[in-house]
Amino acid sequence: MLRGILTVGVWTLGSRALGFLRDMLIAASLGAGPIADAFFIALKLPNLFRRLFGEGAFNAAFVPAFAGTLAVSGPVQARALAERMSTLMTLWLTLLATLGILFMPQVMTVLAPGFTDDPLRFELAVEMTRITFPYLVFICLTALVSGVLNGLDRFAAAAGAPVLFNLLSMGALFALSPFVATPGHALAWGVTVSGAAQLLLVWVAVARAGMPMRIVSRPRMTPEVRAVLRRMGPGLIGAGVTQLNLAVDVIISSLLPAGAVSYLYYADRIGQLPLGVIGAAVGTAMLPLLSKQLQGGKPLSAHRTMNRALELSLALALPAAAAQALLAWPIISGLFVRGAFGELEGAATAAALTAYALGLPAFILVKAFVPGFFARGDTATPVKVGLAVVALNLALNLVLTRYLAHVGIALATGLSAWVNVIVLAWLLRRRQAWRPDRRLRRRVPRLLIATLAMALVLLALRAVVPEPVGSTMRLAVLAMYVAVGLVTYFGIAQAIGALHLAEIRRRRAAPASP
Repeated sequence: MLRGILTVGVWTLGSRALGFLRDMLIAASLGAGPIADAFFIALKLPNLFRRLFGEGAFNAAFVPAFAGTLAVSGPVQARALAERMSTLMTLWLTLLATLGILFMPQVMTVLAPGFTDDPLRFELAVEMTRITFPYLVFICLTALVSGVLNGLDRFAAAAGAPVLFNLLSMGALFALSPFVATPGHALAWGVTVSGAAQLLLVWVAVARAGMPMRIVSRPRMTPEVRAVLRRMGPGLIGAGVTQLNLAVDVIISSLLPAGAVSYLYYADRIGQLPLGVIGAAVGTAMLPLLSKQLQGGKPLSAHRTMNRALELSLALALPAAAAQALLAWPIISGLFVRGAFGELEGAATAAALTAYALGLPAFILVKAFVPGFFARGDTATPVKVGLAVVALNLALNLVLTRYLAHVGIALATGLSAWVNVIVLAWLLRRRQAWRPDRRLRRRVPRLLIATLAMALVLLALRAVVPEPVGSTMRLAVLAMYVAVGLVTYFGIAQAIGALHLAEIRRRRAAPASP
């Protein structure tokens, strides 16, 4: 599991680094005005459906089924299951994308109702989302093939595919802007082209892994396919709670003054770095392993897997959250404040980042707890929890935005995520599907001590370091803060026994067990 987490995490880190470069270019070109708001809505909508129908519900239902079929019936039957699911997904997603393009004005009225009072933002959002919506088909099929690769314990290609998204988006911004209405339209075309490129990449990778697939084959509703579809239904909510909360955030942020959508987007992008590198990596590597252990009659191994995943999640999430909260302004000013994105926009974005950071550990822990249900074939329980969390997020949004504007949306999302974590953990423990072992109970307080020590050092450093002037100096000071924080945290964590870096190196180098 650790090797899988490291593989996914390293590739995701590279993708996020390129993503920051892309966002820096977008901020400098578009700022936080109507064109930026419209593009971010055009990007959010297909990604929302992708995470629900592709990475969320589908992976939750398909990866355990594929891993179990591969272990019990062999690669021929596993490949047949994957191909039949690809056929159904292609038909369904093509229909969804076609309807979305045809009825985009109506869709926009529901998901971004605040844009209806601003004809410019509304029209731009409709045009750009029509361009990006085919991305939904490509990227959901990419998620399917990635699930096959993950079930085969091949993580690199699927984790590296988003690199193409960032590269092609930046290329489109430079190459197409002179030929389309706005730079936002150029970015929208780059999104769609990147979806096709990512699908091609994983398709070639799965063939090289010894399981060449036909993306479209003769559709057949076999018992295995029906089982996956049954699990997908409740998984649409169970695996997509965060995405449903984000949909609520989009709706409410569209009702706020222009710029709110952009502030939340840029702040969320910073939060997505640790969430993608840690949370997605843990969830991706953990689900097929848990499924194999449970179906192989190894509940004790599954219990250890869950605890080590939680330990690693907390070891990286706690310092990341503390650093983002304390360094929100240096991060935003260093990365984004230039060109059309001024200090006023930077201050508004930094406030949202601080609020998002409070919920970051919860977002990551959800990624570690949810596979505990999915690996056991239980997608119904996260649905019930998810519905309550979505309702809570909506209620908190309505209350907090009255006093905190867009910052209230970020704070409501984080508070809802903590409720989600607490309930999921309580249910798993009540069912005796998980309990914190001695090692986890011993190390968590030490991780908190190391995080507190790092926070105090960063606070003292911020008090004595003068505010830098100019983009280059801001980036240099930010790099200094990051370096000091990393050395402080990992040094103290190693010294007090919260982490043992040599142990991680040994596990990474160890040969795969049979």
